[in-house]
Amino acid sequence: MIVTDQKQKRLNRVRAKIAKNIGIPRLSVFRSNRHTWAQIIDDKHGKTLAASSSKVLKATGTKSEIAAKVGEAIATAATKKKIINVRFDRGLYKYHGRVKALADAARTAGLKF
Repeated sequence: MIVTDQKQKRLNRVRAKIAKNIGIPRLSVFRSNRHTWAQIIDDKHGKTLAASSSKVLKATGTKSEIAAKVGEAIATAATKKKIINVRFDRGLYKYHGRVKALADAARTAGLKF
């Protein structure tokens, strides 16, 4: 993936804000042209605690609707493991479209960030 200077600056800015509180798990989002992935990562131990993706869900609808379903799925997986507070890592993506839909759905399903 080619990262422009603007995207690299955004990535550095987001990661700097997230790196402040390493004790709280991180909700990381990745999106490709076709699918959306979300995972909750414990950075202290370097382990993935919960994960969900549009490939696994095999949901139908628009890309934003599918991303919202991924957000709901990751929130339910997190609440089963008693994870409520997370840090939202959108990476180099703008908080817009699919990323926003995933975040809003995760919030309504019970995650706090």
